[in-house]
Amino acid sequence: MSDSTHATPAEICGFDIHACPSPAYVVDDARLTRNLELLARVQAESGAKILLALKGFAMWDTFPLVSRYLVGTTASGQDEARLGAETFGGEVHVYSPAFTAPEMEVVLRYADHLSFNSPGQWRYFRDTVAAAARPVSCGLRVNPEHSTGEVALYDPCAPGSRLGTRVSELRPGDLEGLEGLHFHTLCQQNSDALEATLAAFEARFGEYLGGLRWVNFGGGHHITRADYDVARLVRVIREFRARYPHLEVYLEPGEAIALNTGFLVATVLDIVDNDGPIAILDTSATAHMPDVLEMPYRPEILGAAEPGAKAYTYRLGGTTCLAGDVIGDYAFDAPLAIGDRLVFTDMAHYTMVKTTTFNGIRLPSICRVDAESREVRTVKTFGYEDYRQRLG
Repeated sequence: MSDSTHATPAEICGFDIHACPSPAYVVDDARLTRNLELLARVQAESGAKILLALKGFAMWDTFPLVSRYLVGTTASGQDEARLGAETFGGEVHVYSPAFTAPEMEVVLRYADHLSFNSPGQWRYFRDTVAAAARPVSCGLRVNPEHSTGEVALYDPCAPGSRLGTRVSELRPGDLEGLEGLHFHTLCQQNSDALEATLAAFEARFGEYLGGLRWVNFGGGHHITRADYDVARLVRVIREFRARYPHLEVYLEPGEAIALNTGFLVATVLDIVDNDGPIAILDTSATAHMPDVLEMPYRPEILGAAEPGAKAYTYRLGGTTCLAGDVIGDYAFDAPLAIGDRLVFTDMAHYTMVKTTTFNGIRLPSICRVDAESREVRTVKTFGYEDYRQRLG
């Protein structure tokens, strides 16, 4: 976060930023625990069950901690399902826009709940599911056709969306054998968006709820954000459960688990000039924080400010050959120098899971900060073999 005090980045984040390799993702156990305690309170007060969405945060070294608070994981396919089952435990929920037959064989080894994107996929696989060695509760992802987000790229209810089945597409018998409905429409939103979406969901699909066992409210719930209305979320869930007491309610937030729990520590490698100073870092927007270019958004840096707000402004760029591998313009109190370390904030969710080795650039190391001692432990480093094994 931008900081107007004279505290150093290390003092602000509370750990030795030189104790980890560079670049490195660093997850703070104390911050993670605070998030988990809030999510546990939501579960206790609302009666809903909360799952960790592996597509957002899959640092399995933390799972012994996370699994103390949450009931399981939700996966987007066979490998996430296996990872959740083997390293987290608890319930394993799986959804994909479409499954292949070989993938389904793997998924059925691990899934407890399985959501299909269309009645066609359910019809195609229902006999396979029935023949599985273990019972699996199946459901259908639906599209409530109620958009609440501002970014079209992340709107599953946009016109022409491939995600979820609209009520107009349902035919008699389509839900036969299914036990749940799943909607996922939010992205980094507050509980008012859920309340509005839930009203649209009930208006369109309420007639089908009587014969089901569960409903999954999907992700995008920014529960651990400072301004999130937790009381409203609890009320909305409790009122829904009062209307449908036979239904189990699930939420699968991705960002809320690891929101504001992690950092990306990087180092200045060189400083060049082209209509202003440009600092080249040992990290990359396109390879290490792709949402900077995809969303897009401007990540915050401890001790930095908006360009021009402090004495020295630099453009920060990465080490790949992509001309647009630029993180943004930032102002600092003092001139940057080669070897300086910069600390990007909120770098736990949708970072490690989306990295690439474009240009052969190595992935950032992964570290954890002990909640009590504040010591930094390096969990994983990456080298040539990690790059080589992806290619044939």
